[in-house]
Amino acid sequence: MMTDQHLPLLEATPVLAEMPLHPHMLSRDGMQQMVLVQVNPGETFTVRTDDGQIQCITGPAQVPMVSPNGIVPPIFVPPGYISQVVEENGMWKVLVLPHTMEFHPSLPHVPPHLPLYTPPQPAMLHHPHFYPTELSPHYIHQLPALPVYTEQDMMCHTVSVPLREERAVKMQEQLQRRLKGGHLSAANGMPLTHNGHGKVRPGIAASPTPPRLKHSVRNRGSPPAADPEEEMRRVQELLSTVCKPAVDSVTTHSAVLSWRPPLPILSEADTHLHSLPLSYELALSQSGTEGDFKLVYQGKDTTCTLGELRPATFYYARVCVACSSMKGAPSESVTFTTSCSVPDTPVAPRVIQHTQSSISLQWRSPDDNGSKITGFCLEYHEQGKQSAFKEIYSGLAKQYKVAHLMPSTKYAFRLAAKNDVGTSAFSAVLSCCTASCVMSPPAPPPPPRLIEAGATWLSLEWSTPCGTASRDTLSYILEMEEIGSECGFQLKHKGEEQSCVVKELRRYTSYRFRVSVTGQEGHNVSSAVVDYRTLPDRPGSPGKPALHSSVQPHSLHVVWETPEDDGGAPVTLYILELSQSDQWDVVYRGPLRQHVCEGLQEGRWYKLRVYCESLGGQSQVSESLSVQTAPLPPGPCQALHPVEGATSTEISLCWDPPVCDGGAAVSQYCVEMAQSVGDSQQQVFQGSDPNCTVRQLLPGTTYLFWVKACNAAGWGPLSDVCQASTTPGAPEQCGVPNLTLSTCSSVLASWESPASNGSDVYEFKMEWGLEESALELLYSGSLSQYEVSDLQPATQYYCRVQAVNAVGAGLFSDVATVLTPASVPAAVEHVEEIRPDSVGASTAHSPATSLALRWTEPNCHGAEISGYNIDFGEEQPLSIERTNYHVLENLHSDTTYRIRVQAVNSMGAGPFSAVHKLRTRPLPPEPPVLECVVAGPQSLKLKWGDRLQNSHGTHYCLHIQAAMDRMVCIYSGPCHTFKVQRLCEATEYQFSIQAHSAAGMGPLSPPYFFSTTRSPPPQLKPPKVELVEWNRYTVTWEALQAMRGDPIIYALQLLRGREVEQ
Repeated sequence: MMTDQHLPLLEATPVLAEMPLHPHMLSRDGMQQMVLVQVNPGETFTVRTDDGQIQCITGPAQVPMVSPNGIVPPIFVPPGYISQVVEENGMWKVLVLPHTMEFHPSLPHVPPHLPLYTPPQPAMLHHPHFYPTELSPHYIHQLPALPVYTEQDMMCHTVSVPLREERAVKMQEQLQRRLKGGHLSAANGMPLTHNGHGKVRPGIAASPTPPRLKHSVRNRGSPPAADPEEEMRRVQELLSTVCKPAVDSVTTHSAVLSWRPPLPILSEADTHLHSLPLSYELALSQSGTEGDFKLVYQGKDTTCTLGELRPATFYYARVCVACSSMKGAPSESVTFTTSCSVPDTPVAPRVIQHTQSSISLQWRSPDDNGSKITGFCLEYHEQGKQSAFKEIYSGLAKQYKVAHLMPSTKYAFRLAAKNDVGTSAFSAVLSCCTASCVMSPPAPPPPPRLIEAGATWLSLEWSTPCGTASRDTLSYILEMEEIGSECGFQLKHKGEEQSCVVKELRRYTSYRFRVSVTGQEGHNVSSAVVDYRTLPDRPGSPGKPALHSSVQPHSLHVVWETPEDDGGAPVTLYILELSQSDQWDVVYRGPLRQHVCEGLQEGRWYKLRVYCESLGGQSQVSESLSVQTAPLPPGPCQALHPVEGATSTEISLCWDPPVCDGGAAVSQYCVEMAQSVGDSQQQVFQGSDPNCTVRQLLPGTTYLFWVKACNAAGWGPLSDVCQASTTPGAPEQCGVPNLTLSTCSSVLASWESPASNGSDVYEFKMEWGLEESALELLYSGSLSQYEVSDLQPATQYYCRVQAVNAVGAGLFSDVATVLTPASVPAAVEHVEEIRPDSVGASTAHSPATSLALRWTEPNCHGAEISGYNIDFGEEQPLSIERTNYHVLENLHSDTTYRIRVQAVNSMGAGPFSAVHKLRTRPLPPEPPVLECVVAGPQSLKLKWGDRLQNSHGTHYCLHIQAAMDRMVCIYSGPCHTFKVQRLCEATEYQFSIQAHSAAGMGPLSPPYFFSTTRSPPPQLKPPKVELVEWNRYTVTWEALQAMRGDPIIYALQLLRGREVEQ
């Protein structure tokens, strides 16, 4: 709601329109909503009725309104103001506020529409729009139409109120300070499909609407705001949701493009957009490539009219949204083609020939603008008469001869082109004249006049000769001659113009000019000759200043060359400028080309430049010369003093740089040292740091120090002397200890006491060990010797000594070594029994009568082992050569032996090893007697041994001869019988048997030979009896084949009478 007061008053006092909620009702019209608008006293509420009239209601009053679609009717406000709908205590309020951050109530969220129903009341005004009283009816009709949203759109984009002032101001500052226009992303859970790169929802890319940003509301109890960077990302993503532009009203040279603002995504993070204006950038291209788009519009409007387009041309257009310093991604490109148009205006025709009665003209075809040219229209009229242009030619030809003209008469011609769209505008008018009949020479023209002169050009003009008819066409020729040259007059201009600029002349040079006039009949007549001079030009810059001699600490002698181009006039003055910073000072002004700059500071950088002057003006400055004056050696260093924390061998010194550096930075310092005033000084440090540490000094000694500084000019003087002393130190390093063999297993170590460095030595530490890197403390005391006993023979030992005083321990001495003498070998270890075949011994050794031994070779103690002695119970030990295994033979079976081994070298026999008890195995069993108990044609049952004897643990292996020299085991087990099957009948086989037990494998028995029996022939079929005579019969039967060469004998039996029955 608006009042009839001025807008500033509206800013100070927000207007509230209270709308109480009424009971619901259902009517045939569907959902309706009645709202009472309360008009405050002194205010006027303007509405439009159904018949289109404007009605003003003065408060105090309540105006009932009905919204037929169930949505709160919108209230339109002037620019700079906004209307907000809020709900408070069951009342709806419409707030009309200025578009500032001065009033931001924290109100709860209001739904976009409520299904309100109310019974009809009398005297209700049905008006879907509100208008303020300040707006005229003409302006009211021009208000943009309300955006139409579907129910889904209204639920996704609700009306809300802005956040607090400080939050919005803070977000605006962050936008302007931190973001630089990157791509933005949308809010979580809301797909962005409005920029043409995805599927666009129906109804979104319609006609553009005014920019309107909607905001969500956060109650006091809502969670805090999101991270600013996340909000910025979402804002920029929102800017990238702009739809592609819509094209309307396309003509030959213009098109209207409009677009929608990006639809907001409701969340608390987007409320800061309320105070940020949106701007749009529209880009146009004819190719559609990325680099070809050109910006044609930038502003806040959502509609743009493009002009000056080319007819019949294909265009691409896209828009992007900017907010503060952020810019969204461009939208999808929209394409359109401008309409065809009439041809472009042709160029005026030109004369190719003219006579006393005709003029021949020629022209070129203009651009057809998308429609093919169908003809040309040539018109003319005679100049000097008030007649209109008349058409003299129409066709597709591009030249035409105009005949039947009057002599010495000027005519005007113009040309137009035609196509299917229409006729173009006429060209510029061409004026030309036919030839004259009278051959009278024109009068001589006056000489050319100088208008303006330059360094390389002269502008001239001339007048028409006196007595020339106005309709005559004259041609002028301007000629020029350089004074002093022998080339004569040269042509510089020819034409009907009466002025000319002669270019490419020499500077400050005199030239002669004359002009000639020629009529249509010829008769060249020249004017008088005049002289004109070009101006001198500015001289070029002089040469870069250069040093004439070597640089001095306080002066510079510089010279320079004349400019290569003096501009045509001699140089009269040189100006030399000097600069030590950004300001230039003139140090010389005169005609000379050298100067000595004095009063300069040593070691400082200076820049010099020079320029000159002549009649042509002042030149540009030359290139600058940067030069440094010569430095001087620095002064003495200051405040040389020792730093606290001196040690027994080190003194740290510190000093201040010289007060005067001589014009050059101090690059190095040098420290010199002496033990007394008369001693020679030696250098102990040289470097760039103003401090140093002198090392490798003697403990408890006083030293004298001096320091001097150096720069590019050399070394400065020495500073004042500084006296410093070292503290007492640890003892010096001991000498190498003397190691002497006392016995074969003891060594006496002795050493000398080192220098104490100001504190008496009260303790020595001796370290001893078998490895140089793993020495251990063996002795600590005040004595200077120690005897080490119980040493290993033929072993190298390492020893070193360290001295200790009250300050600390000195360095260890160098390592001394000693080697103990050789001795008998050590005791043999790891004696064990092994299998003979594991050491390569012959398998003929029986484990019942032999023992295979193996041991580890002991330490030889400096003398190589030559052999071993094995004691196994005999009177004398068995001596063998050097080896680590041996097989004892010819032992008693099943007997225990006590065995020990002893190593022998050149020094003697070492101790025996520990006693090992080993037992030989029993003798293996003898083979039993093998016999055949059952023989068959295809099997043999063999038997051996006595089952009643105690033969537990004894197994037998039965062999059969498979070939002439190969026996195959056909049975192995504890049984005493075995049946050999699948044999051939009447065949002899060779068998052997062997017994084995835990004592080993017994010997193989001598061979046994057994044969299989023959098998009987098969049963014959009954014989056939045939009667030959009454007392003779023939008996026949089936013959059998011989079996393995065994002859077949048949036995025929005959039974008689009762014998048959029996």
